Amino acid sequence: MGKKNWRVSIFGAGYVGAVSAGCLTNDGFKVVAVDPDQYKIKCLSEGRSPIYEPGLPDLIETGVENGLLTATSDYIAAINETDISFCCPGTPSREDGSLDTSYVKLVSEQIGVALRDKSDFHMVVMRSTILPGTVEAVVIPALESASGKKVGVDFGLAYYPEFLREGTAIADYYSPGAIVFGQYEDDQRTIQALHDLCASVELKPHVIPIRSAEIVKYTNNCWHAVKISFANEIGNLCKSVGIDSHEVMDVVCADTRLNISRAYMKPGFAYGGSCLPKDLRALRHFGKMQNVSTPVLDATVEANQYQLERAYRLVNRSGAKKIGLLGLTFKSDTDDLRESPLVLLAERLIGKGYELSIYDSNVSANNHGGRNYISHLAGFMRASPEEVVSESEAIVVGINGQATKDALKGAREGVKVIDLVRIPVEMPSGVHYEGLVW
Repeated sequence: MGKKNWRVSIFGAGYVGAVSAGCLTNDGFKVVAVDPDQYKIKCLSEGRSPIYEPGLPDLIETGVENGLLTATSDYIAAINETDISFCCPGTPSREDGSLDTSYVKLVSEQIGVALRDKSDFHMVVMRSTILPGTVEAVVIPALESASGKKVGVDFGLAYYPEFLREGTAIADYYSPGAIVFGQYEDDQRTIQALHDLCASVELKPHVIPIRSAEIVKYTNNCWHAVKISFANEIGNLCKSVGIDSHEVMDVVCADTRLNISRAYMKPGFAYGGSCLPKDLRALRHFGKMQNVSTPVLDATVEANQYQLERAYRLVNRSGAKKIGLLGLTFKSDTDDLRESPLVLLAERLIGKGYELSIYDSNVSANNHGGRNYISHLAGFMRASPEEVVSESEAIVVGINGQATKDALKGAREGVKVIDLVRIPVEMPSGVHYEGLVW
């Protein structure tokens, strides 16, 4: 058990709330489940699970028998009897696809009402799946308005997203892929309480800002959905020509260096090179020939084009006319210019009338018969990155490397740096820095 015998009230005895209640009592913590649904209250009070989940009925029954789990509809009493509240109301979709946060607001208001007359420091932890900004725009105003108190001063606040899969929720609770604590400003007290509550799990939590924590759950689920749709799309293509798609995907998943790994999972600029664009085109065309739709692959091409457009927009919004481009090949440590998105960006900037200066140590300004030469860009090449930096009003960083870092240290005041690769260097004073997706 944790460092302190925290008492926890759980608002919402649905799937997340019931599983959390069962696991917390299993770890020895006292839990009060709060829900307006009298059926759920009756089930829990009698030691029965209000939902079906393998292993949960035993945890609920044991929790009630041990006197650690109770249930009520009296939210004020629940707050007074506990130290920390987990908020687990549902967040369903509206007809237009937007998120319905009315239950989150209602629970926040109820907790706020209960906090108004509570003198002890209480901690509020959101667990519902909520979009970035919901804690700031919905939860905090409701809590502060109803309580008359100030978040971070009179009561604690954090966001603790759940990653429980139906059917394996108990196992997921005790053996999670990740634990995430969204911290509000410098509220260490609430974060420490969460550490205590998760002490039975041998995994170090990621403590990140609340807004980052809010989008993690969506990122996870959307990534899962993309993987499912991608696998199905490959399956459709394979079946069209009599290939066993499971055999193919088994080989794909066996590669844990590139395929099932952190590789390519850093947000940044568009992809390019001799393989990805060509092979995407080929497989999409193959799908058309087999009369098999490839919406995931089609969207991948569209998404890549969008990243190129975003980079151009950043340059355009800078207001600069003299643009320096550090990097031209499709990625660092190569001289390959084939389908490089930096070449496409350079061509667009030139076409729009910008004055361009380019440096890439692997690209030549002279035609020696190699592949690292483009005649229509040769006149814009410079001999050093320092030369590019000195004559530019805005600098686009397209390739990492020590030479690029050193050159940027000499950027003059007022210059704008547009970073496509997240180069790890501190910018000089007066330089305006902006990253592509950070």
